[in-house]
Amino acid sequence: MPWLLSGLGLLILLLAGDSLVKGAVNLSLRLGVPALIVSLTIVAFGTSAPELLIAIQAVLDDAPGIAIGNVVGSNTANILLVLGIPALLATMHTSECETKKTFNFMIAASILFIALAFRGVFDWIAAVVLLFGLSLVLWDAAREAKGHRAVNPGADEEEEDIEGVDPDLPGWRIAIFLILGLIGLPLGADLLVDNATIIAKMYGVSDTVIGLTLVAVGTSLPELATTVMAALRRQADVALGNVIGSNMFNLLAIIGVASFVGPIPVDPSFLRFDLWVMLGASLLLLPFVYMRRDITRLWGVILTALYLTYLAVVLS
Repeated sequence: MPWLLSGLGLLILLLAGDSLVKGAVNLSLRLGVPALIVSLTIVAFGTSAPELLIAIQAVLDDAPGIAIGNVVGSNTANILLVLGIPALLATMHTSECETKKTFNFMIAASILFIALAFRGVFDWIAAVVLLFGLSLVLWDAAREAKGHRAVNPGADEEEEDIEGVDPDLPGWRIAIFLILGLIGLPLGADLLVDNATIIAKMYGVSDTVIGLTLVAVGTSLPELATTVMAALRRQADVALGNVIGSNMFNLLAIIGVASFVGPIPVDPSFLRFDLWVMLGASLLLLPFVYMRRDITRLWGVILTALYLTYLAVVLS
């Protein structure tokens, strides 16, 4: 039963997160908020809402291992699994992508996160540092986007490129999307965290292990679906950008906000192993970002095999 309820909680989270994004994006654009600001803030926060609610619920339920495990495990899964599986289906032509700056930000965020973890706890001080880092990233993205639009006036306010936009969506449907999202997110998070904790006790493993595996893989499913479709459509820039952006946001925003709810102690096992695996997985992207290599099927096999090996080690 806990497995079924965990799956139900995850499904509710994913659907509620999608519903909240659609409602918030369309409402914001109706109220005259610029599309650029919507894409940088509401869409980014909305798509990470399930992870954020899980982290907050885990802190409230005194299961900090799930909060940190979800972020660290999701970042590792995003690179090894979310890029590995699509590459098995079709070569991802990442040689055509320009993602150096975003990649550098992600590595900087990873190093900052690890440094703060060695303090032994993510508290309000760590939260301020992480959210300050997030504000710098968002400011740089906004500055770059405005500069691009100044050079390319025709690119101004491309609302149709923003996830969830529907110009014909009536007001009552926007309200329903918002209500479903706001009700569904805490409900799904509560179901998933409570039953994931029960599963951990049933099998005699820590909530940290459950966070790194069951919860992390579950919350990486939207990124996996997006990346598979991007790979099949030969949109490697979307696939790589999706993973790098998601990882950066997980590190800076999720734990940054959750740390304000309550202190999150760091399990020593993270400092010995999991954080370094996450950083190592991130550095595996170096040849694709800096040497303009494609993620071929062979790389797909290697990345997927590395993730399965990591899971075996964590679960052993």
